[in-house]
Amino acid sequence: MEIIIIALAALFASGLTLFSGFGLGTLLMPVVALFFPVDVAIGITAMVHFANNIFKLGLVGLHADRSVVIRFGLPAVLAAFVGAFLLGWLSSLQPVYEYVFIGKTFTVMPVKLIIGILIVAFVSVELSPAFSSIKLDKKFLPVGGFISGFFGGLSGHQGAFRSMFLIKAGLSKEQFIATGVVLAVMVDFARMVIYGWEAVLSGKSVEWSLVLVATISAFIGAFFGVRLIKKMTVRSIQIMVSVLLTVVAFGMICGII
Repeated sequence: MEIIIIALAALFASGLTLFSGFGLGTLLMPVVALFFPVDVAIGITAMVHFANNIFKLGLVGLHADRSVVIRFGLPAVLAAFVGAFLLGWLSSLQPVYEYVFIGKTFTVMPVKLIIGILIVAFVSVELSPAFSSIKLDKKFLPVGGFISGFFGGLSGHQGAFRSMFLIKAGLSKEQFIATGVVLAVMVDFARMVIYGWEAVLSGKSVEWSLVLVATISAFIGAFFGVRLIKKMTVRSIQIMVSVLLTVVAFGMICGII
């Protein structure tokens, strides 16, 4: 049952990615976390996210701005390693608190609490009218790369900060999209190295069939996304996704998920 739910989530999220401010990983990770530990869910989502970005890279990658990729991407990759290492450390900590409700014990782990808070924070930021008006000078690109890469490594949330810094880089529409895809691939690769290494050391197994099905579903979602949701507005999609993300985030914060 979980493979069907995750496949549908990947297909749905990939289609939404074309229009909304939320990425594939932002929506898919909480769904995978319903069935796997959060650190494993982030790793699985990273694989699907990486494969989907490689697919998009083949379509638009040639339009990327090399100077921006270097100035933004190198700090992002370094910070992604830091964020991914921090995720591994948080996953090994003891529960923050436990409580009993209706005769059932709920446990809140540090990594779930932090990821849940991050999701709520990013939902709030992405829906904020003030966020869309923020524009930063190009000299801040390395700073933006570090911030985006760190949160990309820690939780997979990198798109909001990446867009905020790239929007002022003087790029054309094609360059903006292509450069964002290249940077996402770089950060995905960096964090997957750490996730994979930690998985080997801890003896965790990867559900490869699940990764394959979710990846194929994401490809299908990206291909048919435009045709299926042409009439939907960006705002309505953002609100719909935000509601789902907020529910899942509070479930993680409360120990229900």
